[in-house]
Amino acid sequence: MSATHAPTEGQVPVETKLEWLVRMHEIRFFEEECQRLFTDGSVRGSTHLCQGQEATAVGGCAALEPGDTMTCTYRGHGAVLAKGAPLDRTFGEIMGKANGLCGGKGGSMHLTDVSVGAYGSFAIIGAHLPIAVGLALGERYTDSDRVSLCYFGDGATNIGAFHEALNMASVFKLPVVFFCENNLYGEYSPLANTTPITDLADRADSYNMAKAIIDGNDVDVVFEATREAVRRGRAGEGPTLIEAKTYRHKGHSRTDPAKYRPEGELEEWLKRDPIVLLEAKLAEAGVEQGQLDALKDDAEQRVVAALDTAKSWPDPDLSTRLHHVFA
Repeated sequence: MSATHAPTEGQVPVETKLEWLVRMHEIRFFEEECQRLFTDGSVRGSTHLCQGQEATAVGGCAALEPGDTMTCTYRGHGAVLAKGAPLDRTFGEIMGKANGLCGGKGGSMHLTDVSVGAYGSFAIIGAHLPIAVGLALGERYTDSDRVSLCYFGDGATNIGAFHEALNMASVFKLPVVFFCENNLYGEYSPLANTTPITDLADRADSYNMAKAIIDGNDVDVVFEATREAVRRGRAGEGPTLIEAKTYRHKGHSRTDPAKYRPEGELEEWLKRDPIVLLEAKLAEAGVEQGQLDALKDDAEQRVVAALDTAKSWPDPDLSTRLHHVFA
């Protein structure tokens, strides 16, 4: 998948929304294949999947221009793919292959592709928020109008780096879009058990920062909110905090059955699956079901082909173990 220019004004064409749908399907199939890779022992360790949150990744990254930067969490496969990282090299990185995005050194939680502006997924909760601020500060120094998009979860809003990053970005009016994917759970803890407020975007008020609270499962809504935040950043109007209400269909990590969720909660959220919602909108716009089915099938075939390619790549040579480790 390659980076595309964001529509800057007016209604988004149906053709663009079809591209969004394809990317959402690719991310969904990618995550399902990742689950199988870890379950059958092809990849050791753990992984954190984003099924159900595809609209935040695709809608947010669709509002960016080539040259803008993006940072994200360890649940960041979707965001890195939405920013334009290739399917095969992303699979290759997760499988520890020499042709992976980071030569096989990063794995599931450290996907990075600077060539498309994906400056990394981070395993330490909230660690990338100051980095996103640094990227924006760098753009300020070079008189660029580029914007830094930073994805993080609801749990990150309770740590010091969140408040430090928002404070500094607001003081210097930096072009950062802070994008909170509120999926109701910080790892295994319900939000209400850890946080004394319901709408996390209200914390923007403390920093005199623009905010938006949105439906994170509607890709149109995500795109429009992010597009406005990006516009503000480019215009020198400072940062924005977006809170997208969404839901992960799976547990926190691959071994988590998520039994802590109340009965019926998952089923209610599945009715608002972001892919289903977008397909329904496209059908209302006149797109035939046959075309929607064909796009889904094509996306699945591309993901399977990318995985087959990645599996054929060699493991890194032992002599490369210290390459790109020290600077």
